[in-house]
Amino acid sequence: MGKLLELLKHPSDIFMIVHLLKFRVSPFPLDLSSSSEERKKCYEFLDLTSRSFSAVIKELHPELRDPVMLFYLVLRALDTVEDDMSIDPKEKVQLLREFHEKLKLKDWTYHGCASTERDRVVLEEFHHVLAVYHTIKPEYQDIIMKNTYKMGHGMASYILDNNFNLNGINTIKEYDLYCHYVAGLVGEGLTDLIDMAGFAKFEKRIEKYKLSNSMGLFLQKTNITRDYQKDMKEGRSFYPKEIWSKYTDSLANFVQNPQDRDAGIACVNNMVLNALDHVIDVLTYLSLIREPTSFNFCAIPQMMAIATLAEVYNNGDVLKEVVKIRKGVTCRLILESRTLPGVVRMFRKYLRVINHKSDVRDPNYLKIGIKLGQIEQFCESMYPTKALPAGASRNIKDINRYIEERGDFDAVGMKLYAQETMKLRACFFVAAAIVFLVVYGVLSCNWACKIWIYMNLSL
Repeated sequence: MGKLLELLKHPSDIFMIVHLLKFRVSPFPLDLSSSSEERKKCYEFLDLTSRSFSAVIKELHPELRDPVMLFYLVLRALDTVEDDMSIDPKEKVQLLREFHEKLKLKDWTYHGCASTERDRVVLEEFHHVLAVYHTIKPEYQDIIMKNTYKMGHGMASYILDNNFNLNGINTIKEYDLYCHYVAGLVGEGLTDLIDMAGFAKFEKRIEKYKLSNSMGLFLQKTNITRDYQKDMKEGRSFYPKEIWSKYTDSLANFVQNPQDRDAGIACVNNMVLNALDHVIDVLTYLSLIREPTSFNFCAIPQMMAIATLAEVYNNGDVLKEVVKIRKGVTCRLILESRTLPGVVRMFRKYLRVINHKSDVRDPNYLKIGIKLGQIEQFCESMYPTKALPAGASRNIKDINRYIEERGDFDAVGMKLYAQETMKLRACFFVAAAIVFLVVYGVLSCNWACKIWIYMNLSL
C-alpha cells in the first residue's frame, strides 16, 4: 500500500518504471540456451547474490560479460568469508590471503560458513565458478587473480588490526585507505578488465588508477554516510573520528540523544562534503569509457550515489533509518546513464538539490558551497550552457578533448532514448484513449438506459 501511495504522489515514476521494464533496449541480451551447465549455474549465483548488479552485468558486451560476472562472484565469495563471524580468525585470515591461489585449481569448494550466511552457496559450489573461470582469456584470469590477491590481503590486514577493531577509523587518511581496500580495488580490477577489452582510453597508468580509485571511494563513502543508523545498530561504524569528533565525543550520541540531532546532521553533511571530493574524478573517468554497455555499467552506480548524497544531505532521518531513493528515481537514473550528457545533467541536478538544501547555520556551509561551485564549473566546462561573448574563445581542457574523442557515442545513445520515449508515449496515449472510450461508452450506456426507463415510466 505504501508503494502505491508513493506512486500516486509521484505519477511520473510510473512512466519511468514502465519505460525501463518494457521499452528500454538491451544491445546484448544474455542468451544461456546453449551455455554449459557451469555457466548457467554462475549466472544463477549472480541472480542470487546481487539485486543491483545482476541485471547490468548480464547486459554487458559479450567480451566482458563473463569476466565481470566471475570477478563479482569471486569477490562475493571473499566478502562472505570476511563477514562470517563463525569462522575462526586464524582460518579466516589464511583463507583470505590464499584465496587467489584457489583460482589456479579446477575443483575447490568451501563448506565452513555458517548456515545464516546467505551467499555461502557461491563457496559451497565454487567449482562451477572455477570451471568457467578457466574458459576465459588468460589476460582476464590474471586481472581477476591479481585483484583477488590484493583484496584478500587487504581484508586480512584489517582483521589483524587491533586498533581498527577496537577504535574503528580514526583519520580521514585511514578512511580513504579503508575505502580503497573495500571498493577502490574493485574499481581497479573492473577498470583493468574494461581497458584490456579495449573499451576505454586511459592515457597514463597512474591516471587510470587514480580515477578508478575515486570511482570506488565515491560509492563506498556514499554507502557509509547513508548507513550510519544500520551500522550503529550492528555495533560498528565507519565514520572517521577526525570528522565525527568535531560534533560529539561519542558517535552513538546522535542516536541516543535527541538533543544532538543538529550536531548529527552537521556530521552527516561533513561526510557528504568528503565524498564530493571524488565527483570530478568520477566524471573524468566516465568520459574515457568508449563502449556503451561498459559506460552504462560504470555510470549507474555513480548516478545512484549522487542521488543518494542529495537525499541524505541535511536530512535528520539518516540518524534513525536508512534513507533510500525512490524506485521511480532509480529507473530514471538507469535510463539517463547511457550517455555522458545524461550523466552530467543528472549530476548537476542533484548538486543543485544539495545546494538548495544547504543551511547557513551548518559549520561546513561555506566549504560545501565552494565544493559545489568547483564541480559545477567543471560540468560547465564539459557541456557549456552559456554562450560566449562575441570574439571570445573557450579554453580547451583535457576533458573537452576526451569528450570530442567519444565521437557519436553519446548521440547514438540519446537517439535511442528518444525513440524509446516516443514509443512509450504513443502506448500511453493509446491506453488513455481506450480508457476514455470505455468510460465514455459506459456513461453513455447508463444515460441511454436512464432515458429509456424514464420514457417507459412516462408512458
